[in-house]
Amino acid sequence: MLIPHLGPTDFVLVWEESLAVLKDGTLEKDKSSHAIQDSHRKWREDFLSRLQAAGIDQEMVILQAKKKISYVLLSAPWSVLCYYAEEISLRVPLQMVTTPNFNWSERMLEKIKILNLMSQDVPSMPPDYYTCQFRTNKLERFLGSENKETFFKTTQRHQVLYEILARTPYGALKRGEVGIERLLSENAFSAAYPLHEGPFEMPGGEVVDSQSLSMRQILHQYWARWASWKNYQPLDHIREYYGEKIALYFAWLGFYTGWLLPAAVVGTLVFLFGIWLMVTDVPAREICESKDEFVMCPLCKICSYWNLSSICTTFKAGLLFDNGGTVFFSIFMALWAVTFLEYWKRTSAVLAHRWDCSEFQETEERPRPEFTATAPMTLRNPVTGAEEPYFPKRRRFNRTLTGGMVIIIMVSVVLMFVVAIIVYRVILSIIIYKSHNAFLIFSAGRIASLTGSVLNLLVILMLSRVYIYLAQVLTRWEMHRTQTKYEDMFILKVFIFQFVNFYSSPVYISFFKGRFVGYPGNYYKLLGIRNEDCGAGGCLIELAQELLVIMVGKQVINNIQEFIMPAEDEKVKEGGPTQDAAPWETDYELLLCEGLFDEYLEMVLQFGFITIFVAACPLAPLFALINNWVEVRLDAQKFVCQYRRPVAERAQDIGIWLDILQVITYVAVISNAFLIAFTSDFLPRLYYRHNNDGNLQGYVNFTLGTSPSNFNANNTQCRYRGYRDRNGHFRPEYFHLLACRLAFVIIFEHVVFFIGRLIDFMVPDIPEDVEIKIKREHYMAKEALAENEVRTPKPPKDL
Repeated sequence: MLIPHLGPTDFVLVWEESLAVLKDGTLEKDKSSHAIQDSHRKWREDFLSRLQAAGIDQEMVILQAKKKISYVLLSAPWSVLCYYAEEISLRVPLQMVTTPNFNWSERMLEKIKILNLMSQDVPSMPPDYYTCQFRTNKLERFLGSENKETFFKTTQRHQVLYEILARTPYGALKRGEVGIERLLSENAFSAAYPLHEGPFEMPGGEVVDSQSLSMRQILHQYWARWASWKNYQPLDHIREYYGEKIALYFAWLGFYTGWLLPAAVVGTLVFLFGIWLMVTDVPAREICESKDEFVMCPLCKICSYWNLSSICTTFKAGLLFDNGGTVFFSIFMALWAVTFLEYWKRTSAVLAHRWDCSEFQETEERPRPEFTATAPMTLRNPVTGAEEPYFPKRRRFNRTLTGGMVIIIMVSVVLMFVVAIIVYRVILSIIIYKSHNAFLIFSAGRIASLTGSVLNLLVILMLSRVYIYLAQVLTRWEMHRTQTKYEDMFILKVFIFQFVNFYSSPVYISFFKGRFVGYPGNYYKLLGIRNEDCGAGGCLIELAQELLVIMVGKQVINNIQEFIMPAEDEKVKEGGPTQDAAPWETDYELLLCEGLFDEYLEMVLQFGFITIFVAACPLAPLFALINNWVEVRLDAQKFVCQYRRPVAERAQDIGIWLDILQVITYVAVISNAFLIAFTSDFLPRLYYRHNNDGNLQGYVNFTLGTSPSNFNANNTQCRYRGYRDRNGHFRPEYFHLLACRLAFVIIFEHVVFFIGRLIDFMVPDIPEDVEIKIKREHYMAKEALAENEVRTPKPPKDL
C-alpha cells in the first residue's frame, strides 16, 4: 500500500498500460510482452516500496481512457529533506545581500546618461543571500528556519527527491538495476519529473497584479515572448526556477549574442567595402576588358579552351570575400574572441558567486547517483574525509583508451566521406561537360561545388546522430565519478568528432584544394582522376559558399525542427488532458527536456565558423547574430511552454565548453593567418604593388603561367593560374612570395597572441568586489558553524 501523500508534490512518476492487454485471452497472443510487463510491474513495486522505506510520502492517481495511466505523487517530509540537504551539500541563507546587481551595459549607459531601452522591471525579484552549506544541528542560525514549508526552495526539494530516486535500487546491484534513469530507459516508467508552477498563460479578464504572478508566468511574460527580444534576460528568475546550470547557459548565450553585435557591424562594413572594390578594382577591370587576350587551358581532358573574360562576374563576386578589408577583419575577430572569453570569465565568476556555486566543483560536488550505486568499492575522499564510492583509475584509463580508438575510427569514416564528396564533384563536372549543354557547361564548376556542399551537409547531420549515440554509451561505460566529469568527457568525445565532421570540408577547400594540381602536360592525379582545382573565382569564394551552406543551412534546419517538432507532438497528443486536468496530467503531455548539450554544441560550432574561417566570410557574424536573437526566444519558449520542468542542477561555469572555446580561438588565429597568406590574393597583390610603383596594372598577367610548347599536338599555347615559366618550373617570384607568406604567418600570429596575452593580463578573471564578497561569505559561514563538535546526521529511517 502507498501511504497518503501529505505535503506538496515534489516529484511525479508515471507509467502507462494498454487496457487491451488487460482483457482475458489477449495475453496469450504475446507471451514475451506478458513477461516484460510482469518484470516491469515487479521492478516498480520493489522501487516504490524502497522509496517508502526511505521516508518518501506517496499518493497514486489512476486515469483510464484509451490507456491506463498511473501517476505516483511524491513528496519528502522535513526529516528527509534535512538529512539529504546535508548529504548533498545544499546551501542555505545566512544573511540577505543588499547590494544591487548591475551588468556592464547598464552601468555604462547610466554613466553616459543614455536611456536604457533593454532594461525592464521584472516583478518578484529573487533576493540574494550570503549562504553556507546546510547543517541540521545549526538550523536556528539560518534565515527562515522557523518556517519548514518554505525554508528549502522548490528547486532544492526537487534535487533531494531526484538524488533519492537516482540512487534507489530496484533489483540486483551487479546488473546495475539502480535508479530512476535505468527504469526509464527500460520503459518500466514512462516519465519522472517535478511539476511546473501552474500554467504559463496570463490569467484572463481583469488586470492582474504582477506581484501575484507565478514564476512560470513571469518568465513567459518577461522572457519567452517575442516582444521581449530587445530586453535583458531575467537571469535571476531563470536560476530560481530552473537552477544554475540552465541559467548559466542562457547567461552565456545572451552574453555571446551581445558581443556579436560589434563583430556583425564591422563584418558588414568590410563586405560593403568589397562591393565598392567590385566597381573600382584594377585587376577586375583588366579581366572584364580582356576579351580574347587570355586564352585559358582546358579544365579537364574533354573540356575546351576558354577566355578569362568569361569569369568577369565571378571574379568580381570573389572580391566581396577576398579584399584588404578581410585582413583587418581577421585581426579584429581574433582579438574580439580573446576579449570576449576574458570578459565572459569575469561575468561567469560574478554569477557563480551570486548563485552560490563558486566552490561547487572543487569541494561540494557529490558523486553521480548512478556511480554511487554501481561503483565496485569505496575510498575516503581526501578533501571532505567522507567515505565515497570508487572506481579504479587503471580500469577507467583502459576504457577511455578504447573510447579513443572508436573516435579515431569515426574520424576516419568522416575523412572517407570527404574524399568521396571530392570525387563526386570531379565526376559530376565531367558528366556535365559531356552533356554538351552550353549553359550547364558554363556553370559546371558552380553546380558541382554547390551540390557537393549540400551533400556534405546531409552527411554531416547523418554521422552526427550515429556518433552522439556511441559517445553516450562509451562515456557511461567509463564510470566517471561526478556529473561534471561525466559531461566533460562526453562533450569532449562528441566535439572532437564534430570538429572534424563540420570543419574537414572547409579546411580542405582552404588549404589543400588547388595546391597540388600540377601544370598543363603534367597534371597530378588521385585514383586516376585529375586533382581538383579552385574555380574561376578562386578558392576563397568557394570557401564562403561552403561556410554559408553548412552554417546557415544547419541553423535553418535546427530552427525548423524546433518549430515543427512541438507542433507534431501536439498532434500526437490530441485528446490529452482537458482544461480542468490536474497539473501532473498537464505536465505529462509536455516534451522531455534532454539537456543543454545540443544547444551548446550548436553555438560552439557556430563560434568556430565565425572565427576560424572569418577571413573568407565577413558576413558570418551577422548571420550568427540574427540566428541567436531567434535562438534565445526559441529556447526560452521551449523551456517555459513546451518542456516538462527539468530537475535543477548546480554548476560553477559552462564547464569544458570554455576550454573548447579557448582552443577554437587559438586555432582561429593560426587558420586566418594561413588563409590570408596562402589562399587570399592579399599578399600577391601587395607584393606586385610594391614592385610596380604602387599600382596593379598588369597584375592579371603576372599571376598566370603559360603552358609548355608540347602541351598539345597543335602547339597552341594557353594560360593557367600559377607562378611557373614555359617549362613548368617555378619563377623566382614564387619563392619571393613564399617567403613573404611564411613571414606574414609568423608576424600575424605573434602580434595577435601578444595582444591577446596583454588583454588576459589586464582583465582579471574575478572582479575585486566579488573577491571581497567571497571573503565576507567565508567569514560569515565560519562564524555560523563555529563549533568544534560536528554531529553526523542520522537518516530518518532505515535507508
